[in-house]
Amino acid sequence: MDILWTGVFALLLIGYFALEGFDIGLGMLLPVLGRTQPDRDRIVAAMAPFVLANEVWLVAVAGVLFGAFPSVEEEALFALYPLVVTLLVSWILRDAGLWFRRRLDGHAWRAAWDWVICLGSYGLAVSWGMALVAMAGGLSGPPIGLLGLAGGVVVAAAFAFHGWTFLSWRLPGQVTGASRTGGALLVSACVAAAPPAVLLAVLVPWLLEHIAPAGTLNVLSVMIAPLAPLMVAAQVWVWRTFGPRRATDRIPSFF
Repeated sequence: MDILWTGVFALLLIGYFALEGFDIGLGMLLPVLGRTQPDRDRIVAAMAPFVLANEVWLVAVAGVLFGAFPSVEEEALFALYPLVVTLLVSWILRDAGLWFRRRLDGHAWRAAWDWVICLGSYGLAVSWGMALVAMAGGLSGPPIGLLGLAGGVVVAAAFAFHGWTFLSWRLPGQVTGASRTGGALLVSACVAAAPPAVLLAVLVPWLLEHIAPAGTLNVLSVMIAPLAPLMVAAQVWVWRTFGPRRATDRIPSFF
């Protein structure tokens, strides 16, 4: 059971980076790829159907961390408090930008929220990179430093590459001027997921030492097992419904 829940936690965290990574990357690249307002609208329309489905993975990560590794959660939240706050604020700003940019039709209104999306996305990418570096160091040093910033740059670059590849797959030959296959998107997803995968490979023994008692894991299994198929089915539906060459003018109402 210990190994099972460690594997579930690893799968969810890696899945979050592989899926949400292109949303964050596109937010970072929004002013670069979207030279005009129509281009920025197309970029947001391309990513919009996937955002909420991808964020579910982070909610699942937090739930498993709280249930299966409570001591790890407590230690990480205390040691990484500035980064956790930055992550939450960046997440709120990025999502607020996606929600509010279409509330009004004015050019200045949308442009302002586009910059909010961009800044929030950079905050997410860099904060995640710094958090991974701090975790790799055993949470012994300061959470913010030059090494952590280097990790933030690496994660941001991986997300940007994933975002560009996703847009070239979702809107082939349009905004980026390139066309990418599903295989290329899988490669970029692996690049985005590599940092947490490397970290988890190092931390597996430490995680196993801090896992919750067997009784707690059994209760957690009963609670989570019925929801797992729904989560997988929702992901499959989203990707089958909003694949490449699908109409991107059908933007969800909240975007």
